[in-house]
Amino acid sequence: MTVDIGNPSEYRAALYIRLSKEDENEGPSESVSNQKSLLEEFVERHCLTVYSTYIDDGWSGTNFDRPDFNRMISDIEAGYVNMVITKDLSRLGRDYIMTGHYMERYFPEKRVRYISLLDGIDTGVESSANDITPFRAIMNDMYAKDISKKIKSVKRDKQRKGEFIGGKAVYGYKMHQTEKNKIVIDENAAPIVRRIFNMASEGASCRQIAVKLNDDGIPPPSVYAGLTTAKCGPYSKKWSSERIADMLKNETYIGNMVQGKSEKISYKSKKSYKKPRDLWVVVAGTHEPLVSEALFRKVQILLESRRSTRCRTYDYLLKGLIFCRECGYPLAVINRKNASGEDVLYFVCRTYQRFTKSGICTSHTVKEQTVNETVIRKVSEVCGKYLIRSKLKAIAESLIEDSFAEDTFTCNYEALRNEIENMTVKLDKIYMDHISGLLEKEDFERIYNKIKNERNLLEEDCKLLENKKNDSVGKENYAEEIVDSFMSSAFEMRDVLFSLVERIELSEEKEITVKFRFGTECVIHQKLTYNKCGDMYRG
Repeated sequence: MTVDIGNPSEYRAALYIRLSKEDENEGPSESVSNQKSLLEEFVERHCLTVYSTYIDDGWSGTNFDRPDFNRMISDIEAGYVNMVITKDLSRLGRDYIMTGHYMERYFPEKRVRYISLLDGIDTGVESSANDITPFRAIMNDMYAKDISKKIKSVKRDKQRKGEFIGGKAVYGYKMHQTEKNKIVIDENAAPIVRRIFNMASEGASCRQIAVKLNDDGIPPPSVYAGLTTAKCGPYSKKWSSERIADMLKNETYIGNMVQGKSEKISYKSKKSYKKPRDLWVVVAGTHEPLVSEALFRKVQILLESRRSTRCRTYDYLLKGLIFCRECGYPLAVINRKNASGEDVLYFVCRTYQRFTKSGICTSHTVKEQTVNETVIRKVSEVCGKYLIRSKLKAIAESLIEDSFAEDTFTCNYEALRNEIENMTVKLDKIYMDHISGLLEKEDFERIYNKIKNERNLLEEDCKLLENKKNDSVGKENYAEEIVDSFMSSAFEMRDVLFSLVERIELSEEKEITVKFRFGTECVIHQKLTYNKCGDMYRG
């Protein structure tokens, strides 16, 4: 490449070199040493001063968050560098959007001259090579996308064959010393896994298991594996109920290889999303199991029954909205009997609840009903004026008309009937599990009666749906009933609260902060205090 540098003394050059695993397949011409000698020969021939050489070895061109690239940008910001030289445009990057950003905006704004030797690009002069730079960037991006597809295809093929392609084996297993893509039992961690499953089968909850392991000083999987976390919180280096639940549901422990739980959003992004369970890649019998299939199945039945029971018993209005102001974690609820023997829910800080002995955070204990009343009253004061009866009635009439249309009615009715049929199948399955000895009598009776009651409620819904369809007079008053019901209880509905409120915080001093979604200025502080009898009231 013939370049007219002009006055070489004006420039302080950065030599940028990048090599990824994919580039290595292109041959030795892409090597770090080859790039470096080519760039050094160029600066020597043109008598340029090199401020520094920046090398990112093993970094993909689709990712601009590279150590030495960031160092080069810092030096440009500090004014140490005003010329960047690469072997070709793909060394700078293969993401055409970000490459274009640096070529068309960042370098010109910082008065940085960019030269790509093999592409003939030089932003310091007018050139036809500069005009086709965007197309070169797109071609580089297409190459990266094609490589990403090929790598993903290879990984999926290995997953379907039951080969392990993860970085670390699940807790209780380790990588085979000689065979690639295979896991074997880790004899040091295996007893802990078996202990966890045995405790769960005996009726211990996930939280009880986590507390016991923490009390016994057993390191959690992350500590055992020697992993470091960027952010240390109150749950760091501790067993948690979530960790225990994930392990108890993991089919890897019965000898099945479970992979493909998540997938990257794009080859340009590090972020991933969790895939639905039916899209996971599960291959049976790929390695030695840690627990028996019968024990695993029994634990799943108990987990499912506990999850459903807990959702019914401890479901509360502000779930997912209310947090501890001090530690930032969501508040939980606990059930306690009052003097009359009635069940009363109290908010409590989850951090304090889990690590009481460690003295992390405080209890924040307040009656759930008291907080609910305070929040509902404040939300109603702020948002109640926007409820216009005439508009609500028009919406209700339209919805009623749609819901009783023949197609919609049939769809809703069939959905209820299908759900009833599913409940019947569940009852039959639970009965067979009881007969085969997988389910104890007490658990069988509790789960069986629960599902039977739910089925009865669905059958009642079916009858109500049939009656409403045939009642023409009832339809006329139905809209009024819906509006009346909504007006009186709108702000007690979870979906309405979630659409209006972004976050609620409860402090150690029992002060409530309600932050609305429609403006940061609508933050309301409401302090709860005690009266002489010790009951909580709104101040």
